[in-house]
Amino acid sequence: MDRAKPSTVEGSITSGADFLQLDVGEAPPGGRADWLAARLRAAIADGRVPVGARLPASRVLAAELGVSRGVVTEAYQRLTEDGHVVGRGRAGTVVVATPAAVVTRAPAPRRPPEVFATRPDTTVFDALRNAPAELDLTPGVPDLAAFPRAAWLRAERAVLHRLAPAAFGYGDPTGTPALRLAVATWLARNRGIRVDPAEVVVVAGVSQALGLLAQVLHTHGVHTVAVEDPGSLGVRQHLNNWRLDTPPVPVDANGLRVDRLESSGAPAVMLTPAHQFPTGVVLDGDRRRRLLRWARRGGLVIEDDYDAEHRYDRPPVPALRGMLPDGVCYTGSVSKLLAPALRIGWVLVPARWHADLVAAKRMADLGNAALPQLVLAELMDSGALERHLRLLRRRHVRRRDAMIRAVREHLPGAVVHGAAAGLHLLVTLPGEVDDTALAAATLRQGVKVQPLSWHAQRPQPPGLVLGYAANPPSDIDRALTTLAQALHTLR
Repeated sequence: MDRAKPSTVEGSITSGADFLQLDVGEAPPGGRADWLAARLRAAIADGRVPVGARLPASRVLAAELGVSRGVVTEAYQRLTEDGHVVGRGRAGTVVVATPAAVVTRAPAPRRPPEVFATRPDTTVFDALRNAPAELDLTPGVPDLAAFPRAAWLRAERAVLHRLAPAAFGYGDPTGTPALRLAVATWLARNRGIRVDPAEVVVVAGVSQALGLLAQVLHTHGVHTVAVEDPGSLGVRQHLNNWRLDTPPVPVDANGLRVDRLESSGAPAVMLTPAHQFPTGVVLDGDRRRRLLRWARRGGLVIEDDYDAEHRYDRPPVPALRGMLPDGVCYTGSVSKLLAPALRIGWVLVPARWHADLVAAKRMADLGNAALPQLVLAELMDSGALERHLRLLRRRHVRRRDAMIRAVREHLPGAVVHGAAAGLHLLVTLPGEVDDTALAAATLRQGVKVQPLSWHAQRPQPPGLVLGYAANPPSDIDRALTTLAQALHTLR
């Protein structure tokens, strides 16, 4: 029998590991499920396992590979979430779709990439996104391969089945009632925020929320919003684009220096208290209380609940908005939970500004597309989104651990910062090194990273912001090996 080709009987794969000549010895430590899912995905893509075929029972494949059944069931689960296979009870796990063809990029150019040639401007993230590379450690990128396609399709079919024709017309610019109710329930259950659904405004991600808030702030005479330093370059660019000044306020191991905010005289501040970007610290209890006292005296807090749901060692800290609704503007999205391409987020503002925010949203775009809102509401209401979050947390813990191990092995002397949370790590480097030059050298060798200096207004130690969520442990180790080689060339 030719083992390289699967034999099928009435749509069933008749053998276990043999049909792909799988060798579990090829799997990296701690990455067996990633490895198996990748091998199965490749076999489906090239036709060795055709649409309609049934995969081996998880117990059978686990026994033949000599791994735990959990490894196989997790690999099958990932293929299910990608929409490539479907579990059909006693009929087994059946292949229903092939992966999209993978486009092989040309090797990264060997000349200094233009993306790092000058100070970063508003096009820099597009330039880095489009730069060819084999491995991408860009921070803030979720595991897009884990997008729950099957759950999304089920929810979409359920929504379309019951949707009235009138729902395809112009709707409420604040969002569909179904999603605003689902978001209010989600925030109460997961973020400690009690809010009437009528107060929720659905927006096209946090970036649009910032633009709408900027317009409202200008209307009320606020032209300065202090920001964390280091803090997100992208956020600073958005605020500056809307003609808001963004003076820096230092961040230390306990979060934003509220004493420095108080002395700055800024009337408003933008921060990421649940998991600060890029340092990864959590605003501690004393700082939270002092910040809220500052807000009660008339200051305004803009709370970006950046990847707050991704906490791995304990429950996430409650949102500031739940403690002071009249002094906190709150914004969040599903960009780090599902996918940035959905362009769905939400914003809450103090009641006195709600009408102005709705007016700005109405003039911006008449409201988000209704169908994706209704599908997301279905995922939230059915519990599918929380199940997806639980799966992501388990996966992210393994990938974060893999990155920390790789940093310790390949970058001795480097320091990892931040809580066990989020989708990225901040790593500061010993000695004198230009982190922008290091990022450029790493890109020339096919790996994307971001330098800490991009995200700082004041001098900082040299460092890199490294995303781990979108990469299996084996790729993370290869990327850190490459990074260490690039660092060696600069010293």
